[in-house]
Amino acid sequence: MKFSAVIFDMDGLLIDSEPLWQQAGAEMLQQYGVTLTDEEYILTTGLRTPEWVDYWFTHFTIDKQEAKEAAKRVEQAALDKIKQHGVAMPGVEYIMEFFKANNFLIGLASSSPMRLIEAVVEKLNIQPYLNAITSAEHLPHGKPHPQVFLNCAELLNVPPTSCICFEDSFNGMIAAKAARMKCVVIPAPHVHHEGRWDAADRKLSSLLKFNKTVLETL
Repeated sequence: MKFSAVIFDMDGLLIDSEPLWQQAGAEMLQQYGVTLTDEEYILTTGLRTPEWVDYWFTHFTIDKQEAKEAAKRVEQAALDKIKQHGVAMPGVEYIMEFFKANNFLIGLASSSPMRLIEAVVEKLNIQPYLNAITSAEHLPHGKPHPQVFLNCAELLNVPPTSCICFEDSFNGMIAAKAARMKCVVIPAPHVHHEGRWDAADRKLSSLLKFNKTVLETL
């Protein structure tokens, strides 16, 4: 088989956490009298929190001296919300079992801080499936830069071209393609129809839609 490893994004793909991140971000920005539209929020999905905060502080001309502390508040609020309210996306156990049964190495590569990744992995009970976990938290650049995916492939000890990457965000899709990996995107329903996903190798509506046939045609 031409592929030997699969790498999963986390937020919005394995756990339904994007609405919780959005709430955490909205609560922080409201302290500065700012409210994001859903369309505005989508623009920055997949960015690391400090970059997310920097983008919107620049956009709304908010004093950046407070940015570092604001990012910490967003991450802590998101962690608390995900621990309390986060639920698995449909098909998480199915997709893990599918790739395990097909003898794939399995990695997870996220923009989120490692402490949040660890909380989600524990909540979803997927640790036994994972051969490698990488976070973009301390990297020079986050998604759409490919480094977090390249680091995961290196930990798995496989070339990037033998990896399939699953993503739900546009920034993540660009990162996966820049890493020279095949990319399967599962966008949120309200943006699923958009043409920007055409850069992916396959677009699906759910993890449950991935099967042997899809694998063989990548």
